[in-house]
Amino acid sequence: MKSKLKHYAKDVVYFFIIMTVFANAISLYKSQSLNNTPLKLNAVKLLENEAYTLPDDKPVLVHFWATWCPTCKVESSNIEFLSHHFEVLTIAVNSKSDADIQKYLDENEYTFKVLNDDNNIIASESKIVGLPTTFIYDKNKNLIFSDVGYSSTFTLYLKMLWAGMK
Repeated sequence: MKSKLKHYAKDVVYFFIIMTVFANAISLYKSQSLNNTPLKLNAVKLLENEAYTLPDDKPVLVHFWATWCPTCKVESSNIEFLSHHFEVLTIAVNSKSDADIQKYLDENEYTFKVLNDDNNIIASESKIVGLPTTFIYDKNKNLIFSDVGYSSTFTLYLKMLWAGMK
């Protein structure tokens, strides 16, 4: 019985390793076409016309997502966690009105900052090819990392720490 459990445990570990490598390879491939210029956003209007200015002295995580995106829904709790530890700006793409986005945030108890890109302008300028897409910029607003698709909390946390050391 123990040997069977050990065998299944090894299979599960191998499966997760292979899936992680596969997911990272896909993310790397998709992120090649993204805009890799320095962050141009500075002062923006968040939901409910709240003014927000990105800091000049910290790394920033910019996360593109949508209320209708299933992968984004799974990843949103990761972004919520990170928003309590780092500077995070999320951009809701084609997610209807501010009220619709706020309803989604309230239902899920999310508090991260959201800019509504309802006309897909910022996403187009950033050459977003799929959602979710995450950009991590250093304190000088240079792009350090970009991910397309799901990213774990641990991975994003480590990348933010790295960006803070740049």
